[in-house]
Amino acid sequence: MAKPLGEKMSAARKKAFKKLNIDLSDRVIISLDGGGMRGILTIQLLKKLEEVAGIPCFDLFDMVAGTSTGGIIAGLIVKGLTATEIEEKYDELITEVFHKRPIGNRFINPPQYTKKKYRELLKDIIGYDLTLEQACRIKDLDLMITSRDMSAAEETFFTAFKQGDGPDYHGTYKDVLLRAVMESTMSAPTYFYPLERFVDGGVTTHNNPSLGAFIEAISYSTNRDENGKRKPSEYILPNVTVYSFGTGATQHFIKPTQTLNPKGNDIKFWLDWLINETSEDASNVQENSFRSLMIQNKVRYNRYQISLDPTALRKLPNCDKLDKKLYGSKWLWDLEEDSLAKVDMANLKHYPLMKIVGQQMAEYICSDNHSKNWFREDLINDHENDQLVTFSGDVTRIQKQMSDPEWLDSFPG
Repeated sequence: MAKPLGEKMSAARKKAFKKLNIDLSDRVIISLDGGGMRGILTIQLLKKLEEVAGIPCFDLFDMVAGTSTGGIIAGLIVKGLTATEIEEKYDELITEVFHKRPIGNRFINPPQYTKKKYRELLKDIIGYDLTLEQACRIKDLDLMITSRDMSAAEETFFTAFKQGDGPDYHGTYKDVLLRAVMESTMSAPTYFYPLERFVDGGVTTHNNPSLGAFIEAISYSTNRDENGKRKPSEYILPNVTVYSFGTGATQHFIKPTQTLNPKGNDIKFWLDWLINETSEDASNVQENSFRSLMIQNKVRYNRYQISLDPTALRKLPNCDKLDKKLYGSKWLWDLEEDSLAKVDMANLKHYPLMKIVGQQMAEYICSDNHSKNWFREDLINDHENDQLVTFSGDVTRIQKQMSDPEWLDSFPG
C-alpha cells in the first residue's frame, strides 16, 4: 500500500515533514542526477538530509528516481540502505565501475572500462534475481530509473508504482531485474559497452530525471480501467514535493578567442564538450520548467546543485582537507579553474575532492551563517537561479558583434 499521509502518518515521518516544511498531505519525490564518480557529492547531501529529517530516505520519500550514478544510488535506497550505508557500498562500487580494460581507450579503442567486476559486485549487493517490484516492496517505495534505448531511439523509464491500498504494482518493466536496470543506466558511451540496446540514461535529456519522474508519477503511475481510462494516481496536484539533487556541474567557460582552436586534442575536446553541455542544458530546461509560472504554483520544487568553478566554491565554508600534492594547497578556496576542469566523471583521483565539496555544500545548506535553507526550500537567489551555480555571459559584447555586418563577414567561415 502507499505510505500513509496526514494524521495517519507515523510520528517520525510527520516530524520529518514539519522540519522540512513539507505539507503533511504531499507525496514526496527525490530525483538524483547522473555524473559518474561525482555521485559521492549527492550522497553527502543525502546524509545531511537524513540527519535533519531524523529518518532515512526510504522512510521520507514516496518515490525515488535516478539516472546513471543517480540510478545506482536510487537502487540502493529502495533496497533499504541508509545514506551512510549507501556511501560504504558506493565506495566499493565506484572503484569497480571504472575498472580499466587492458587496451581500452575512449577515443582509439573504446570503451575504456569493463563492467565485469561491477556486475559481480552489484549481484552481491542487490541479489541475483531481485526485480524492481520486489525491491520496491522492501520499503514501500516507487521507483524510476532511466536508460536510453538505441534500437528504439527513445528514453526508457524503468518504473514500479504501488497502487493505493492494494497489493499490486504498476509498470511495464516492474518484473525486470533491478541490477540489470542499474547496469543499463550507467553504460555511458565510450566509457562502457552498451547493455545490448541500452546506454546511459543521461546521454540525452534525462541526466536530471526530475521532470520525467514528476510526469510519470502524475500521469502514468496507474494502470487503466475496463474503459481504457487511467485510474486515479496517488500523486495529486498540488500536493507533490520534488527534491532534485545534482552531482556538481562541470562548467566549460571557453574564451571567445579560443573557440576556433581549443586546447588539446580537438576530437576529445568536442566529444567531452557535447556530452557535458547536452546534459547540463537539458537539466537547466527542467529546472526552468519547474520554476516557471506554468508549474510553480502546482508543485513544490527544491533543487540543490553547485557548479565546479572557483566562484561557486568560494561561497562554501572553507576547509583545509584537500590533498596538497594534487592541488597545490590544502584549502578549498585555493582551487583554480585548471584543477577543477580535470574533474571528469571517471577520474577517481578527484573522488575525495567531490566528497569534500559535498560535505561543505551540505554545511552551506544547513547553516544559519550561510543559506539558512536546511532543505526547506529551493536553493535559489533573488533572480530565481541556483545560488551555487555560476553563470557567465557578456551581453554588451554579443550585442555589439552580432549587430556588426563587418565583424560577421570578416569572421572565419
